[in-house]
Amino acid sequence: MNQLHAKSVVVGVDGSQAAVNAAEWAIVEATSRQLPLRLVYVIPRTKARIVSARGEWDLERGELALSQAACAVHSAAKSEGEPVEVETAILSGDPDQVLINESQDAALVCVGTARRGWVADKLLGPIAGALVRRARCPVAIIRTNPDGSPTKVGVISVVLNDEPDNDEVVHQAMEEGRRRHATVRQIDRRANSWVRRYPDVPVQLVAAGTGAKATENHSSAIDLAVVGRAEADQIAGLATPNCHPILGFPNCSVLLVRD
Repeated sequence: MNQLHAKSVVVGVDGSQAAVNAAEWAIVEATSRQLPLRLVYVIPRTKARIVSARGEWDLERGELALSQAACAVHSAAKSEGEPVEVETAILSGDPDQVLINESQDAALVCVGTARRGWVADKLLGPIAGALVRRARCPVAIIRTNPDGSPTKVGVISVVLNDEPDNDEVVHQAMEEGRRRHATVRQIDRRANSWVRRYPDVPVQLVAAGTGAKATENHSSAIDLAVVGRAEADQIAGLATPNCHPILGFPNCSVLLVRD
């Protein structure tokens, strides 16, 4: 178990298929940055204090979850011809705070979720919501299909606006389009400069507030939303489907950019 790590792409692992899917999604994030992929399993503090067979079982469960996630990552990376360095760690504490602490030395923190739509009046679960609000690096919340299969990134959407960090948000959306060979949907009219900078990335222009009509070559579905720091609190508390031009698609994955 490697407890020491340099800057890395961190994935929270909890034994779920959603976490495995998130780890596989993060492979390209790590390889494109030439960084290790760090898989972290957190034993809640109340359990970590129990010195008993139960405590040993929690440790064994963590080791099994990390082993399964690491094997899935290596298998997926091999099939894509993208070998990736994998680190694993079992830590104790409050899961959200542990991952927030990890974010101080991370290029990206990624977690998986099987949530669909607005559950209990919230778009995100407690750990994802805490990361969106308090992480020190970009955060990716990767959704899993109801049958446990990973979602595919075909359309990436980003809003062009007047926020100070918007250039970096759009830059990261275009980088994701390049990494994943995906179409970037820009919602605004200030797209010309980005189109010129990324001639190899297909771009859809959508006027804010109009949505996107599905055509034969233009799907209305969004698979990954790229958003900025100014939207973090709004995302964490999002409760209705019409208060954000991208996140009206509640089943898409989310990449939060922090400059």
